[in-house]
Amino acid sequence: MKKLIYSFFLVAGCMTTLQLQAQLTQNHLDPDAEFKNAKDLYQKEQYSLAYPVFKKLYSNGINQSNMPDLVKLESKYYYIVCGLEVNDEATVERAQDFIELENNTARVQMMSYHLGEYYFRKKDFGNAQKYYALANIANLSNREIADMKFHQAYGYFVMQQFDKAKPLFNSIRQIPKDPNYLDANYYYGFISFTEKNYPQALESFEVAEKNTEYQGVIPFYKAEIYYFKGDREKALETGEAAVNRSGQFYDLQLRQLVGHIYFEKREFAKALPYLERFVEGKEKVRREDLYELSFCYYEAKNWPKAIDGFKQLGGAQDSLAQNSMYLLADAYLKTRDKANARTAFQFCAANNSNAVQKEVSAFNYAKLSYELGYMDAASKGFQSFIAAYPKSTYLQESKELLVNTLANTSNYKDALRLYETLGTKSDNVVKLYPRLLYGASVELINDQDMARADSLLTRLMQAPYNTAQLPLANFWKGEIAYRNGQTDESINYFLSYLKLPLTNGEVNINNARYSLAYGYFKNENYPLAKEYFEQIAKNITASSPPIEQDAYLRSADCYFMQKDFRQALKMYENVSSLRLPSADYALYQRGVIAGAMNKNQEKISLLQSLEKQFPSSSLVPDANLEIANTYLADENFQAAIVPLQKVIGNKNAAAMAPQTYLKLGVAYFNLDKNEESLNNFKKLVATYPNSPESDDAIEYIRNIFIENQRPGEFISFMKQNGKPISVSEEDSLTFRSSMLRYEAKDIAGAKTGFAAYLSKFPEGRYAIEANYLTAEMLIGNKSNNDALPYYKAVADRAPNKYAERSTLQVARIYYFDLKDYPNAQKYFEQLKSIATLQENRLEAMRGLLRCQFKAQQWKEAAANAQDLLQEKGIATDDRMMASLVVAKNHQLNNEGEQAVAAYKQVIAAGKSEYAAESQYHIAEILLQQTKYTDAEKAAFEVIKKFGSYDLWVTKSYVLLGDIYMQQKDYFNAEATYKSIVENATIAELKEEAQRKLDKVVEEKNKTNKVEQQ
Repeated sequence: MKKLIYSFFLVAGCMTTLQLQAQLTQNHLDPDAEFKNAKDLYQKEQYSLAYPVFKKLYSNGINQSNMPDLVKLESKYYYIVCGLEVNDEATVERAQDFIELENNTARVQMMSYHLGEYYFRKKDFGNAQKYYALANIANLSNREIADMKFHQAYGYFVMQQFDKAKPLFNSIRQIPKDPNYLDANYYYGFISFTEKNYPQALESFEVAEKNTEYQGVIPFYKAEIYYFKGDREKALETGEAAVNRSGQFYDLQLRQLVGHIYFEKREFAKALPYLERFVEGKEKVRREDLYELSFCYYEAKNWPKAIDGFKQLGGAQDSLAQNSMYLLADAYLKTRDKANARTAFQFCAANNSNAVQKEVSAFNYAKLSYELGYMDAASKGFQSFIAAYPKSTYLQESKELLVNTLANTSNYKDALRLYETLGTKSDNVVKLYPRLLYGASVELINDQDMARADSLLTRLMQAPYNTAQLPLANFWKGEIAYRNGQTDESINYFLSYLKLPLTNGEVNINNARYSLAYGYFKNENYPLAKEYFEQIAKNITASSPPIEQDAYLRSADCYFMQKDFRQALKMYENVSSLRLPSADYALYQRGVIAGAMNKNQEKISLLQSLEKQFPSSSLVPDANLEIANTYLADENFQAAIVPLQKVIGNKNAAAMAPQTYLKLGVAYFNLDKNEESLNNFKKLVATYPNSPESDDAIEYIRNIFIENQRPGEFISFMKQNGKPISVSEEDSLTFRSSMLRYEAKDIAGAKTGFAAYLSKFPEGRYAIEANYLTAEMLIGNKSNNDALPYYKAVADRAPNKYAERSTLQVARIYYFDLKDYPNAQKYFEQLKSIATLQENRLEAMRGLLRCQFKAQQWKEAAANAQDLLQEKGIATDDRMMASLVVAKNHQLNNEGEQAVAAYKQVIAAGKSEYAAESQYHIAEILLQQTKYTDAEKAAFEVIKKFGSYDLWVTKSYVLLGDIYMQQKDYFNAEATYKSIVENATIAELKEEAQRKLDKVVEEKNKTNKVEQQ
């Protein structure tokens, strides 16, 4: 075997040597032999071997050789072509020169072909097409022609000039034997695919698929074609088969298509793995693809992945974004994430693509706002929903939830008004009804509108599900009855409350016992009054609460009224020794007890000491009057004059003036000082003609005139002061006739009779009483406006025995019914000056304060507010308003720290519109003090905590804009003002925000110009 191999190499070596010798001999004998050898290599496509030979011939100077011209040209041609074939960039310029300079057309055209091929290999398809165009197929081989056409077609294809590429590919694909046949079919199929000529594309792809190189590509296009033609099943079959074979160039796209088809078939479980792989494999995907995958997760109850996908699809205003937010909200709800569900519903509701989803989302946004405690957003959301969707299936629930929302923001009046518009009511909202009635009634009580409050409480007591509010209603019914002088009813209500007591703010056992005790006291049931007063306080100290101090004092009064002077005196002395706020009253009572025990000198001494110890006490006039009464009883008329004159000189004793003038006149009369006596009687009759004391003075005046033998002057005096000598018999009979009807409860007849009397005797002796009784009958029928002129006629003739109640009623009607605050203020001021009952004086102060508040008379209101704050038993609402007035007055006087302290007292009293306003003013003051951070925080407190008070929330947003503006934070200032302009419902604040927005934009633009320069 070794010999055989050796012999083979020996023979081969001998043959090679013989060939080489023959070649040397031939080269030596033939001068073109080297050229011929190189050409032979060229024709065998051994360009790398031929190229150096042709290069050598060219470098040795072909032009200087003895070669024939044709050989010279051929040598140059083949040298350049070989250089192009081996991609020698240096030959490109020679090829271009050859094409431009040579006259041999055939060789120039062939050189163009080869240069085109060179550029084709370099992927310079523009230059390739240029030189292909200069070539002529007449000088090319079939193979070259086929290659050139294919390369031309491919170049146009790459340059996306499909209109030029398509016919070239088409010509090639007609020739099955063409080496580019399968490739041409592929590219032709692709162009047909882009032109949506799916039958032709499919035909070409099926031919090209025979090439294994395309088997990893074509299935994708075929699946797409089937899909576009509507053959979903064929597309699915093709796509799934290709994916399962693996090795697909368009693997992800195939998975996308298969997943999409399954998604369309609603076979979400099958779609999921395909879509999942597709999305995972792509850095960026279309919104539609992410939506489909997220929906598959949603259907698979894979809430975290569904949420992660859907939340990336918001922000746009199309249906896909809206549907994504809708499903996202539901997915959040499935995970009990209500906060994020609320936000998703908010986005969905802001999109107009799908009306149904918008409606449902608007409702759910408001509902979740309610459930999560965003009451301001819930209130606005439900109100907007009700206005936008009056026929919605959610309308009833929206209204009921809005009722709840308004109740939770203490807006009971609007909640009650809305409740009453509901047709059928669910059990849940019916259960809320007593709470609405109670809340609204308390608001009316705070506004001193007792009649309407009482009506609501009556409805509450008749409503179902009122167990929680019934004790509270009993308490307030008792309070109202007490204030209206209905002490028996008041007592019954308080006793009912105490059987099942509940505590809620002012409603508590102590306050009930306190008012119950006062009711018994008014009814002169002193043993029971004492029992309840003593349940509040049997003993006291200087630090005891005011209610306990007062209860202790009233217990002493009960002992006093039962004539247990010893115990009463002991208790009064205890109050005096502790120097309690009521020490002046205790001292006064000690004086009265001394008188009751016939110790007149001790009585006078104690009462005189009251003025020395308590010079500003309201009881000083009472003490002086009691001293005078003691002197008058002892017929010490001269001693009585000084204390009586003190009463007349006291500006706080206007209500005592009629009886004081009368007693002064009597004292002077008994001292035989008729002129002094007559002067006081004249002042009494002239100043207080309608008072009972004026009538009592007439007899004294008559006696004085007659004693001085001046009867004519008496007659003139009486006429001048509207006191005729004798009362007309007709006047008396007419009035008496009407009174008989009134006493018989013939209301209609009594009204007619009193009207006839007043028409005939408008200034008659009984005119005041007729006006008063007519007013009382009208007010009993709730004809408040009709009662006004009659009450006013009585009030305008004050003082008289009906003046106090009439003035109160006039003030109430002007305030509550007519909203005539200036007139209401006038009569509240009058009531404050003439009131003898503490509750009426308290109501006068409350009403006066509210009128001054509405008129923004802060300076005038401040003093009245301070007086009210000193009163015992004032309501929380009174305390809030009084503190707010004091705060506003401080703010107007630029007393910032005092104002802030007073505003904080309002806020501490509880949530209310006054508290919202106070918080706003605190932010306002902090801004004035340039404490921007604190001011911003204070403004946000209004927005977060007082959302139901739209005025103060909007003003706080404006203030925030001002804060940013002063800090030159134009970005946030602009955003804040713009938000107000777009969303505010209060026109004047919207206009203010627009003005400020224009200003901030102007300032921002100025700043921008400076920066550019």
